[in-house]
Amino acid sequence: MLEISGLRAGYGGVEVLRGIDLSVGAGEIIAVLGSNGVGKTTLNKVLSGVLAADAGEVMFEGRSLRGLSPVQVVEAGLIHVPEGRKIFPNMSVRENLELGSYRRARANRASNLDLVFETFPRLRERMGQMAGTLSGGEQQMVAIGRGMMAEPRLLILDEPSLGLSPLLVEEMFALILRLNEQGLPIMLVEQNVVQSLELAARAYIIENGVVTLSGAAADIRNDPELKRVYLGL
Repeated sequence: MLEISGLRAGYGGVEVLRGIDLSVGAGEIIAVLGSNGVGKTTLNKVLSGVLAADAGEVMFEGRSLRGLSPVQVVEAGLIHVPEGRKIFPNMSVRENLELGSYRRARANRASNLDLVFETFPRLRERMGQMAGTLSGGEQQMVAIGRGMMAEPRLLILDEPSLGLSPLLVEEMFALILRLNEQGLPIMLVEQNVVQSLELAARAYIIENGVVTLSGAAADIRNDPELKRVYLGL
């Protein structure tokens, strides 16, 4: 579904992505892993049309995304749930969710809202509550639910476990697996290595703007190179 080749991008002449190659197939969970500052967020910005690529190609379902605006990327069905949730704290849960269908799937808003509430029963209970008063886990549910409202063809989740308690992290990863089992391809961009590799079919490790390790998640989990990247061993 997604094919990235030779992708280069950066800010003000400073190159952050230095030739990224990766792909996501239909129905897959792909983990993109790396510590802070290696280029994960920059990659997501390029895929979402927020940041222009300097070189390389991004193909989504056979169509180039190079030069498309964020609106056009959303309309194509590539939906990004950003790091830090980025919800609207002074709007209700329902209003936040409905904004997810502003540019895509507006005609199915009511049925998709029901689907989100089936997936996240707690949000149904809190649909009239201001989103900023929710717990961190509930706010993450709102962010993912907002993405679901757009009927994504591919969902990019950027650090969904960030700031959550260990129990809520377990719950969040179980939810991601359920969404994938319903047929939704997911690109999981995370620092949580262990649980991401348990969930994903394949994984890519990014260091200093390049992919240094890729393959089946089970193989990467047992690769000594993983310990070197994260633990310096």
